[in-house]
Amino acid sequence: MKRWVRRLGVLALSGLGLLGALALLARWRYGAGHADFPDRTSSPRLGADSLEVVAELPTPPGNIAVSATGRVFFTFHPEAHPRIKLAELRGGTPVAFPAEAPQDSGVDFDTPLSLRIDAQGRLWSLDNATHGMGQPRLLAFDLDTGRLAHRYDFPASVAGLGSHLNDFQVAPSGETVYIADASIFALSPAVLVYDVKRKACRRVLERDLSVLAEPFVPVVQGRVMKIFGLFAIAPGVDSIALDKDGEWLYYAAVTSRRLYRVRTRDLQDAALSATELSQRVETYADKTMSDGLSMDRSGNVYLTDLEHSAIVRLTPERTLETLLRDTRMRWPDGMSFGPDGWLYVTCSALHQVIGRTPGQVRAKAPFQIYRFRPGTDGTPGH
Repeated sequence: MKRWVRRLGVLALSGLGLLGALALLARWRYGAGHADFPDRTSSPRLGADSLEVVAELPTPPGNIAVSATGRVFFTFHPEAHPRIKLAELRGGTPVAFPAEAPQDSGVDFDTPLSLRIDAQGRLWSLDNATHGMGQPRLLAFDLDTGRLAHRYDFPASVAGLGSHLNDFQVAPSGETVYIADASIFALSPAVLVYDVKRKACRRVLERDLSVLAEPFVPVVQGRVMKIFGLFAIAPGVDSIALDKDGEWLYYAAVTSRRLYRVRTRDLQDAALSATELSQRVETYADKTMSDGLSMDRSGNVYLTDLEHSAIVRLTPERTLETLLRDTRMRWPDGMSFGPDGWLYVTCSALHQVIGRTPGQVRAKAPFQIYRFRPGTDGTPGH
């Protein structure tokens, strides 16, 4: 009996040693980070009564796209492992979209997160397939019929294991899609340029300074976002925005202190070397810690500030101003303009989701989608 006890003790110690080694390896690879990102918010220009509840949901929303006619589409955030992946809000109730998808329809969701509506009346969804463990995929649906209009399965050479296709923008022509690969685990962030007609995709700016995270750890409503309290997961280029003419692409990592931009004609120029393209990237302005990005027709960039439950605006003069700051916005995440000057924002509450049990997540419900009027118009679906 004593011999078995000793053996069990040795096995337990070996297991603890292995766990310790894995923790040290993760800390070495992903870093410890530090929690002192500069607070660049200011007194909000809009009052709390400017924030209107659009929906209250049982699990957190991910990203959102609102059509020119006011139809509201959104994903349920994959981190909460939802049953419905993509939904349309009908009478305040989320309904799975598309409503009917036969097995041979080509519609196959794994972990879709980002959504956009293009000028051609198509709803696009981007699926990172659990960090590339499955098949990352881009789907487009005709808004009038709900039928699949386009499908592209990314090859492993473009979006392999450890990739994280997080956000994207569709050119006004509908012919090019620009995608942010945050590459949370592979640590090879990049921008992807997808040619819709040719069904061809390239990785550019891979591990360029402009797509890398800085070693800050988000602190959201009191929670320091470290895995097991030991090491930080720092996604690379996370969110991107496109101006109304499709001339400039703006992008940044969540924990980057700066917003960058590059001309889309340079991104599309396959003749440029990696060095030449990197030299054409501009450091645009200082920013807050941000998750979602959007732009209006006047050239303002909108950012969701997860640390301060805020929405900030970066003017064409490159000045930051805080529009809203309200603790009801738990991790403001994705944004989309809708009709009549409304800007919609999802609150994914990831600080109450990541590393939590399903019961703990449900206990924090309901989760909200909000909207407000920033005073300028944007293109619906963007």
